[in-house]
Amino acid sequence: MGIKPFYYYEMDDGVLFGSEPKAILANPLARRVVGLDGLRELFSFAKTPGAAVWEGMAEVRPGEIITLDRAGLRRRSYWRLRSEPHTDSREQTVSHVRELLDDIVQRQLVADVSRCTLLSGGLDSSALTALAARHLKPQGEVVRSFAVDFPDQEKHFQAVDIAPTRDAPYVRAVAEHLRNTHQDIILDGAALSSPAVRRAAVGARDLPVGIGDRDNSLYLLFAAVRKHTTVALSGESADEVFGGYPWFHDERRHAETFPWLAGPKTLIAGNEQVSRDLAPRLDLKGYVADSYRTAVAEAPPLDGESGLDARMRVVSYLHLTRMVQLLLDRKDRMSMAVGLEVRVPFCDHRLVQYVFNTPWSMKTFDGREKSLLRAATRELLPESVANRKKSGYPGTFDPSYVTAIQDQSADVVSCGRPAADLVDKRALTAATTVTPEDVTQQQRMLMERALDLDTWFAAYNPTIRV
Repeated sequence: MGIKPFYYYEMDDGVLFGSEPKAILANPLARRVVGLDGLRELFSFAKTPGAAVWEGMAEVRPGEIITLDRAGLRRRSYWRLRSEPHTDSREQTVSHVRELLDDIVQRQLVADVSRCTLLSGGLDSSALTALAARHLKPQGEVVRSFAVDFPDQEKHFQAVDIAPTRDAPYVRAVAEHLRNTHQDIILDGAALSSPAVRRAAVGARDLPVGIGDRDNSLYLLFAAVRKHTTVALSGESADEVFGGYPWFHDERRHAETFPWLAGPKTLIAGNEQVSRDLAPRLDLKGYVADSYRTAVAEAPPLDGESGLDARMRVVSYLHLTRMVQLLLDRKDRMSMAVGLEVRVPFCDHRLVQYVFNTPWSMKTFDGREKSLLRAATRELLPESVANRKKSGYPGTFDPSYVTAIQDQSADVVSCGRPAADLVDKRALTAATTVTPEDVTQQQRMLMERALDLDTWFAAYNPTIRV
């Protein structure tokens, strides 16, 4: 599934390799060049398996083995998603999902160091926390959990498409229900807007991804958790496996593009961020369209399947081979940067393969998202959590954070730093001059992108070849 990244850089007489681009770039023989395709990867949010942004560098694809010898470099796939008929009844399917989850969590709790769960109060992380509690109780252990929150979040919170509710009430409900040891990690605007924290987050990812406070807060959350424990279980990837995102369930699932990039409610702003001189050369619309066609052509059809079930098989494939890569890479980089091992039970290949082949009608049998996961774990959870609508990783709405990134973005423009030449400078200037309360989501994303780019240029000194 690509849980751990691995990169390589071919040379005339061998190959440089490492788990992060920075390990390869440390060698003076590796050129720090980013061309048009690299920039397209950065701005498109349409992950191309194997792409590494830096020219000459590639990433080992999930389920792939690379062999290098005197005959050259060869690639071989040892595992990929397969389409197979699903013959189990609904009751058998729910039962098997529960059996798999029980086994997976038990296996992933094995460690000779302390363990915990990352608890958001959503269905995914709450189910894992409850399963972990059941396995640890016979050993005389109480599961420990951690959550991220922000000061005055109740006052400042704004509902968005993929995060319509606050986490805190649901986190408390789970902790009280399981009687586990829980700790909230509170992150204020000053910490999240710190240039030092942004340098650490961009340095962990090696790239200016441009989601700002969500990267910065994840880095700080993992750093805080690492002070108490060494291994954490995360609910990452359950939405890709079970179909949890809003666009699995509305008109965006039929779009002729990646569903998470479709429709007016998307949080992704690709072309809107790029400088007006650069945009025609990048042609992000064409690049995403090509990437989408390639991904769809890879999706393994099932003989005799048609209609919505066939379409949702493709949509699931897009998420399990493209979107999940963005999230797994982010999770691994941020956690390993602080020495925390984050395990992802929902990426167990047995579970992924089984649920991938379950018909869409069965995955949504109760008229909700993630029906199978809810049915398999409902009896472990508070009713409010079992029935909670999908809500993604939270961001801060602290006005002091917005003010800070406005001031920092204004400096990027006024000092004429290289990052300002890659983004829409006029739009960036406009974003820095409105009152913090009036900053739109697109303006905020533009500022985050500019600041990440500015940090990246200072740390990596890339040559941009366009």
